[in-house]
Amino acid sequence: MFREMRLKKQQLSEEETVGILQSCTAGVLAVTGDDGYPYAVPISYAYQDGRLYFHMARSGHKLDGIRRDDRVSFCVIQMDEVQPAAFTTHYRSAIAFGRARILTADSEIQAAMESLARKYSPGYLQSGREEIRKEWKNFLAVEVTIEHMTGKAASEIIDNQAG
Repeated sequence: MFREMRLKKQQLSEEETVGILQSCTAGVLAVTGDDGYPYAVPISYAYQDGRLYFHMARSGHKLDGIRRDDRVSFCVIQMDEVQPAAFTTHYRSAIAFGRARILTADSEIQAAMESLARKYSPGYLQSGREEIRKEWKNFLAVEVTIEHMTGKAASEIIDNQAG
Protein backbone atom coordinates (compact mmCIF):
# COMPACT_ATOMS: atom_id res chain seq x y z
CA MET A 1 0.00 0.00 0.00
CA PHE A 2 2.84 2.42 0.81
CA ARG A 3 5.73 2.97 -1.55
CA GLU A 4 9.18 1.79 -0.69
CA MET A 5 11.85 4.44 -0.46
CA ARG A 6 13.63 4.74 -3.79
CA LEU A 7 17.02 5.62 -2.29
CA LYS A 8 17.17 2.80 0.25
CA LYS A 9 20.77 3.65 1.15
CA GLN A 10 19.49 6.87 2.72
CA GLN A 11 16.68 5.25 4.70
CA LEU A 12 16.98 5.45 8.46
CA SER A 13 16.07 2.68 10.86
CA GLU A 14 12.73 2.72 12.64
CA GLU A 15 14.53 3.61 15.87
CA GLU A 16 16.23 6.61 14.23
CA THR A 17 12.93 7.68 12.64
CA VAL A 18 11.15 7.56 16.00
CA GLY A 19 14.04 9.56 17.46
CA ILE A 20 13.45 12.28 14.88
CA LEU A 21 9.72 12.36 15.65
CA GLN A 22 10.47 12.59 19.38
CA SER A 23 13.08 15.34 19.06
CA CYS A 24 11.36 17.85 16.78
CA THR A 25 9.01 20.51 18.10
CA ALA A 26 7.02 21.25 14.96
CA GLY A 27 5.95 19.41 11.85
CA VAL A 28 3.65 19.77 8.88
CA LEU A 29 0.33 17.94 8.85
CA ALA A 30 -1.24 17.31 5.45
CA VAL A 31 -4.95 16.59 5.04
CA THR A 32 -7.34 16.47 2.11
CA GLY A 33 -8.40 20.07 1.74
CA ASP A 34 -11.18 21.83 -0.11
CA ASP A 35 -11.96 20.59 -3.62
CA GLY A 36 -9.42 17.77 -3.17
CA TYR A 37 -6.42 20.09 -2.88
CA PRO A 38 -3.87 19.02 -0.29
CA TYR A 39 -3.83 21.27 2.77
CA ALA A 40 -0.59 21.25 4.75
CA VAL A 41 -0.25 23.18 7.98
CA PRO A 42 2.51 23.47 10.57
CA ILE A 43 1.59 22.16 14.01
CA SER A 44 3.06 21.43 17.41
CA TYR A 45 2.71 17.78 18.36
CA ALA A 46 3.76 15.00 20.67
CA TYR A 47 4.82 11.49 19.63
CA GLN A 48 4.12 8.53 21.89
CA ASP A 49 3.97 4.79 21.20
CA GLY A 50 3.31 4.96 17.46
CA ARG A 51 0.87 7.84 17.72
CA LEU A 52 0.97 11.59 17.21
CA TYR A 53 -1.10 13.96 19.32
CA PHE A 54 -2.03 17.56 18.68
CA HIS A 55 -4.83 19.98 19.39
CA MET A 56 -6.79 22.38 17.25
CA ALA A 57 -9.72 24.76 17.27
CA ARG A 58 -13.27 23.44 17.15
CA SER A 59 -13.66 24.69 13.58
CA GLY A 60 -11.39 25.29 10.62
CA HIS A 61 -9.70 23.94 7.54
CA LYS A 62 -7.70 21.26 9.37
CA LEU A 63 -10.78 19.89 11.13
CA ASP A 64 -12.82 19.91 7.92
CA GLY A 65 -10.06 17.95 6.18
CA ILE A 66 -9.87 15.30 8.91
CA ARG A 67 -13.63 14.91 8.95
CA ARG A 68 -13.63 14.58 5.15
CA ASP A 69 -10.87 11.95 5.07
CA ASP A 70 -9.07 10.60 8.12
CA ARG A 71 -5.94 9.72 6.11
CA VAL A 72 -3.13 12.17 6.82
CA SER A 73 0.59 12.55 6.41
CA PHE A 74 2.96 14.32 8.72
CA CYS A 75 6.52 15.47 8.05
CA VAL A 76 9.29 16.81 10.27
CA ILE A 77 12.75 18.07 9.40
CA GLN A 78 15.27 17.54 12.17
CA MET A 79 18.27 18.90 10.33
CA ASP A 80 18.65 21.10 7.25
CA GLU A 81 22.15 22.42 6.62
CA VAL A 82 22.75 23.93 3.20
CA GLN A 83 26.17 23.10 1.79
CA PRO A 84 26.58 25.85 -0.87
CA ALA A 85 29.96 24.74 -2.24
CA ALA A 86 28.74 21.16 -2.64
CA PHE A 87 25.36 22.16 -4.13
CA THR A 88 23.52 20.00 -1.64
CA THR A 89 21.84 19.95 1.74
CA HIS A 90 22.67 17.78 4.74
CA TYR A 91 19.32 16.79 6.18
CA ARG A 92 17.49 14.32 8.40
CA SER A 93 13.73 14.04 8.16
CA ALA A 94 10.81 11.76 8.87
CA ILE A 95 7.41 11.29 7.30
CA ALA A 96 4.50 9.39 8.78
CA PHE A 97 1.24 8.27 7.21
CA GLY A 98 -1.73 7.41 9.35
CA ARG A 99 -5.33 7.84 10.36
CA ALA A 100 -6.49 10.82 12.40
CA ARG A 101 -9.16 10.47 15.04
CA ILE A 102 -10.79 13.29 16.95
CA LEU A 103 -10.72 12.19 20.57
CA THR A 104 -14.03 12.18 22.40
CA ALA A 105 -13.38 10.40 25.71
CA ASP A 106 -12.33 12.84 28.42
CA SER A 107 -9.57 10.49 29.60
CA GLU A 108 -8.09 10.29 26.08
CA ILE A 109 -8.25 14.05 25.62
CA GLN A 110 -6.59 14.62 29.00
CA ALA A 111 -3.81 12.11 28.21
CA ALA A 112 -3.18 13.68 24.79
CA MET A 113 -3.03 17.19 26.21
CA GLU A 114 -0.77 16.11 29.05
CA SER A 115 1.62 14.53 26.54
CA LEU A 116 1.86 17.93 24.86
CA ALA A 117 2.37 19.66 28.22
CA ARG A 118 5.15 17.22 29.17
CA LYS A 119 6.88 17.82 25.83
CA TYR A 120 6.65 21.60 25.63
CA SER A 121 6.55 22.58 29.30
CA PRO A 122 8.49 19.96 31.26
CA GLY A 123 8.36 20.71 34.94
CA TYR A 124 5.06 22.57 34.63
CA LEU A 125 2.61 19.67 34.42
CA GLN A 126 0.38 20.90 37.23
CA SER A 127 0.13 24.36 35.65
CA GLY A 128 -0.48 22.62 32.33
CA ARG A 129 -3.37 20.65 33.81
CA GLU A 130 -4.90 23.88 35.07
CA GLU A 131 -4.55 25.44 31.61
CA ILE A 132 -6.12 22.37 30.00
CA ARG A 133 -9.10 22.60 32.37
CA LYS A 134 -9.45 26.33 31.70
CA GLU A 135 -9.40 25.90 27.89
CA TRP A 136 -11.22 22.53 27.71
CA LYS A 137 -14.22 23.82 25.72
CA ASN A 138 -12.06 25.75 23.24
CA PHE A 139 -10.09 22.94 21.59
CA LEU A 140 -10.25 19.45 20.14
CA ALA A 141 -7.54 16.84 20.66
CA VAL A 142 -6.51 14.54 17.82
CA GLU A 143 -4.65 11.24 17.73
CA VAL A 144 -2.94 10.01 14.56
CA THR A 145 -2.26 6.29 14.55
CA ILE A 146 0.81 5.81 12.37
CA GLU A 147 0.43 3.10 9.73
CA HIS A 148 3.73 3.70 7.93
CA MET A 149 6.75 5.90 8.51
CA THR A 150 10.18 6.42 7.07
CA GLY A 151 13.19 8.47 7.98
CA LYS A 152 15.75 9.70 5.51
CA ALA A 153 19.14 11.37 5.71
CA ALA A 154 21.49 12.91 3.18
CA SER A 155 23.87 10.36 1.70
CA GLU A 156 26.84 12.27 3.18
CA ILE A 157 25.42 11.74 6.68
CA ILE A 158 24.85 8.05 6.04
CA ASP A 159 28.37 7.69 4.66
CA ASN A 160 29.87 9.44 7.71
CA GLN A 161 27.95 7.14 10.07
CA ALA A 162 29.23 4.06 8.23
CA GLY A 163 32.79 5.24 8.05
